[in-house]
Amino acid sequence: MPKLVVIAIGGNSLIKDPQHQSVEDQYAAICETVRHIVDIIEDGYRAVISHGNGPQVGFILRRSEIAYLHEELHFVPLASCVADTQGALGYQIQQALGNEFEKRQLAQKAVTVITRVEVNQDDPSFAQPAKPIGSFYNDQQIQNLQKDHPDWTVLHDAGRGYRRVVPSPVPVRIVELDAIEALINQGFCVVAIGGGGIAVTRLDDGTLEGRDAVIDKDNASCLLATRLKAEMLLISTAVDNVFLNFGQADQKALDVISVEDIRRFMEAGHFAAGSMLPKIKAALDFIEHGGACVIITSPQLLKAAIRGKAGTRIYR
Repeated sequence: MPKLVVIAIGGNSLIKDPQHQSVEDQYAAICETVRHIVDIIEDGYRAVISHGNGPQVGFILRRSEIAYLHEELHFVPLASCVADTQGALGYQIQQALGNEFEKRQLAQKAVTVITRVEVNQDDPSFAQPAKPIGSFYNDQQIQNLQKDHPDWTVLHDAGRGYRRVVPSPVPVRIVELDAIEALINQGFCVVAIGGGGIAVTRLDDGTLEGRDAVIDKDNASCLLATRLKAEMLLISTAVDNVFLNFGQADQKALDVISVEDIRRFMEAGHFAAGSMLPKIKAALDFIEHGGACVIITSPQLLKAAIRGKAGTRIYR
């Protein structure tokens, strides 16, 4: 049986720069990334693809805010925004994969699974939301919004205004895991847990309820890779390697590194909380739960990295 890899595509890596944010621009970036993923599939691997959605959810929320401010149209719940991006980005990834398979005359097919991810109702983040989303508001705007949304938590950022913050709970169960496994076993290349998954909690009667929360994409990808018993977790991001002293004159790229060493660098504060730190934590978690290797690199180096010739490779 070919080795199974989970490939996590960063939402920011689908937007090259502020001048290329349109749907068409994002699709072009997806097509470029997909070519490198299909290179890996041609090398004999089975692939499951997850993706981020931070900028894309931000666009949906901004449209919702504009519609509210000018036409008093209802806001789109965050859980629905995540579902929307799973469908839209999943469609683009699925189509790009299908077209690439056709060009290379591969029999493989792609499918997207709208994925819910269960989190605990008593996750501490629900009591202390801290993940900022959406736009900044002035005093008058936030007063009006809080009248209509008394459940919102907002924080003030000096000089920029008020911004909504939401929980970022730890993922505990992938609801559609059985469906994902069945599709993999039937030979499909599956796109799943987009944006970390749609956050749901289990009620006392056993039913699930959507929650306005943001699950970290790398955390969810780690959970998926662990549950699928994948051989490797590949995290595709905007940089070629993990760096020590990133952005400084003495920055140093890491290539092959052990779990012990990467943990030591993490504890020394080398990785920023908003960017590389979640990826490193996910890598450690995956390997500690039985994974063999985590690769962190840019999309264009995925094939070289999986062959051991590029990127940062973390081993047990």
